[in-house]
Amino acid sequence: MYLVYADEQGQVYDHPELFGLGRSGNTLLEIMKEELIPLPEGATLVSLPFTVPVGLDPETGEMVRLDGFQCVGALLPQGYTRLMFPGYVKENKEEKLPLFGYTAVVWFNDGFYVTAEATDDPYKWNPLHFPMDDLERKVKEVLTQYPDNRVFNHLSNCTLGYECLTASNTFLNRWEAGLPVSYSCNAGCFGCISEQPDDSGFPAPQTRMNFKPTVEELVEVMMYHLQTPESIISFGQGCEGEPSTQAAIITKAMREVRSRTNIGFININTNAGLTDHIKAIVDAGLDSMRVSIISAIDEHYNAYYRPRAYTLANVEKSAAYANEKGVYTSINYLVFPGVFDREEEMEAMIEFIKRAGIKMIQMRNLNIDPESYLDMIPPAKGEVFGMKQALEIYRRELPDVTIGSYTHVPPLAFQQRRRETLKA
Repeated sequence: MYLVYADEQGQVYDHPELFGLGRSGNTLLEIMKEELIPLPEGATLVSLPFTVPVGLDPETGEMVRLDGFQCVGALLPQGYTRLMFPGYVKENKEEKLPLFGYTAVVWFNDGFYVTAEATDDPYKWNPLHFPMDDLERKVKEVLTQYPDNRVFNHLSNCTLGYECLTASNTFLNRWEAGLPVSYSCNAGCFGCISEQPDDSGFPAPQTRMNFKPTVEELVEVMMYHLQTPESIISFGQGCEGEPSTQAAIITKAMREVRSRTNIGFININTNAGLTDHIKAIVDAGLDSMRVSIISAIDEHYNAYYRPRAYTLANVEKSAAYANEKGVYTSINYLVFPGVFDREEEMEAMIEFIKRAGIKMIQMRNLNIDPESYLDMIPPAKGEVFGMKQALEIYRRELPDVTIGSYTHVPPLAFQQRRRETLKA
């Protein structure tokens, strides 16, 4: 399990002697074989700026800096949960890494291996299944068909400029597609990928939408996409704020669409803080809801989300209401090795999931600069189990909750229950 590193030109090497190390929180750790899988198809190797790789001398057991080189990590496709960060130290602790989900990578058995676990079927989110030639053709067709629709125009840049797979699905008429609707937000997330304060030190990798869509524009996008039994249209994308702030136009668009077709599913990705708005959206015919969350401990949650005029209690009320009405509820769990697997974090989240009636955990690798994140949240109070053991505990404690990585079509039992609720 040899150290992988890069020179200043980005050339990647495997070290002939030093073993690779992983990182959990601020702790450098030896990597175990059971924590490794082959580098998945669709993954990308990247160098981490401002870092120095650290390896393990197997003869002495000492950790060794490789000065003059950069650490290398892997960016995983959807369906894989990171177990460790790459092993590095920063040359300058004030420098912040770009907002990506770096995973430890080593050279093992004549190939690249990563510290990860497959938690979902990666097929639908493999970047290799999104050929740019097809996307360019489909985007051109749709923009010609809907020349005045600003949402389609916005999504065309997300597709061709940012290569966003959810936006791409909107044009490809398949699987989960994105429908951004909001330029404003009721949270100030520390790691927001679409809007950062000028003094944050993080460059936002995406540009937030800057207009309010009309009901007609939303209906056009929804009707274009909802054409197959597996079609999912999702409010709440990385290029927007909180979708429920636009509940008035969302509910009108949903009711209009459902008056025309029952095909496909309507989903919302939300922080669920605006409980009254969420109730209105649920009552308008929502099929599934994914709640973004990083912790069920108030101090930790508030430090990251910096909520405006709502609390974690509001989030739980929203999720519980949706579940009560037959909506298939998931959490979008932002996962960070060394924090997700803390004893107190796990106890709080497991109880939250039980109380709110959550049916699925979507494991999402948190894209953040590790040092900045750890500096702002409470320190660990109990045992840190490690990611693999933590996942085993979740599966044991929540046997009826699905652990995956992305939004699925709701099970048939939930579809039937939801239809009965709406009829009533």
